[in-house]
Amino acid sequence: MINSNTTRRDFLREFAIVATSLAFSSQVSAEKSKSSQPNIILIIGDDISDNDFGCYGHPNIRTPNVDKLAAGGLRFTNAYLTTSQCSPTRCSVITGRYPHNTGAPELHTGLPEGQVMFPAILKQAGYYTAAAGKWHMGNYAKTAFDKIVGGGAGGEERWVQCLQERPKNKPFLMWFAAYDAHRGWSPDNGANPHTPEDAVIPPYLIDTLAARKDMAQYYDEVQRLDRYTGLVVSELKKQGVLENTIIIFMADNGRPFPRCKTRLYDSGVKTPLVVHWPAGLKQKGKVSRSLVSTIDLAPTILELAGLKSPKSFQGVSMTPLLSDSGTAIRKYVFAEHNWHGQIAHERMIRYEDYVYIRNAHPQLPQICGLESQCPQKELRGLAKQGKLTPAQMDPLLEPRAAEELFNVSDDPHQIKNIVRDPEHRKVLEHLRKLMDEWQKRTGDTVPSLGTATPDRYDRRTGKPIHGRGGRPKGGVVPGQKTGASQINDSGPR
Repeated sequence: MINSNTTRRDFLREFAIVATSLAFSSQVSAEKSKSSQPNIILIIGDDISDNDFGCYGHPNIRTPNVDKLAAGGLRFTNAYLTTSQCSPTRCSVITGRYPHNTGAPELHTGLPEGQVMFPAILKQAGYYTAAAGKWHMGNYAKTAFDKIVGGGAGGEERWVQCLQERPKNKPFLMWFAAYDAHRGWSPDNGANPHTPEDAVIPPYLIDTLAARKDMAQYYDEVQRLDRYTGLVVSELKKQGVLENTIIIFMADNGRPFPRCKTRLYDSGVKTPLVVHWPAGLKQKGKVSRSLVSTIDLAPTILELAGLKSPKSFQGVSMTPLLSDSGTAIRKYVFAEHNWHGQIAHERMIRYEDYVYIRNAHPQLPQICGLESQCPQKELRGLAKQGKLTPAQMDPLLEPRAAEELFNVSDDPHQIKNIVRDPEHRKVLEHLRKLMDEWQKRTGDTVPSLGTATPDRYDRRTGKPIHGRGGRPKGGVVPGQKTGASQINDSGPR
């Protein structure tokens, strides 16, 4: 309080001191608020199935760093991608939307302008945002980041550098995307190679020496991704910021083998998902069996950063699972398979123990994963000799089933189609209606074979149809006729 003996000069001096003190307190408060916001690192592997990690039960593959994140974090056993294709997955994750709702549902399609991206919201809120490694989302998506760099053979070589060069006065989001384990293989010179004896061959793949050598080389690329993940963790420790950094580890689609990549079986569309956050996870080393979708990552990340999600997000926040791994946030997850060098329109629902798949073009075989460098190309010759099991024949089937239904508790590899089994008729009818509802509410459409993006490769020989110039142009994509890129309805969840 100013008394009557206080001069004007004294008053101004005291006022300045108080004002300065208040301003300093406000600044400290703001800095404290900013410092309490978590840092976020999203690590995205390329072409890796969920069970190809030690923490997911693989007996031989060497992934000690991801395993350690899982041991100190939260591991999800029912995490699903919205598609088993690389660029559509990335566009889906960054927008929190289904592929046909992003406007980029097909391979090599850039994200259209105007789609809302969670890194852009973080950037606007004061986060430093950087991306390093594989990109694959077009030019518009780059506007969400302060910095974008490549990353060498595996895509990981500049991850640590990005952490070292970041501004130290801001919370940060790092989008770290690998090329590992995409074909063709390159050796991991920083670790011992796996051997053919290490290979675990699932029943739908052929088991030959060449196939085992090929699988071992795939393991080496997964191992390299794991090694760089460990280097990221070490750098966070060195900088003293690991405690309040959320590390999310996932992959963009299944391993690059037949009946995995691009397909809607668990081998293609189920992703490893590990969340590690020492300061924020109440339960460490826990496992969540809740169904989750990768479109749930965007609203989750924004909520953890103290920010609101836009109406365009179709996912649901996973934050309840971070405090109680035993709860559930979804009844259903949906996924889709669109053009990936060939016309495709398949849709999937996971519900309880059931996987339901609908194929709009059952007359067409699905041969992705039979590239010339893959020993699985022997399938064609072995099929002519009658030496394949029904599961191994799957990529060559012509025609295919228009509908498939599997009970994953009894049939984890989804080999026995029970769609005609009267015991499961009730759940089949439920999932048919659910699929109809989801497609209608989200604006999903089926382009005709005559208007869809045409095949790039011959389905029976694997040879390029249009030369090696890339993606054919001019096709109608799913959701285009309904304006699905402007539809925000998530459908059933």
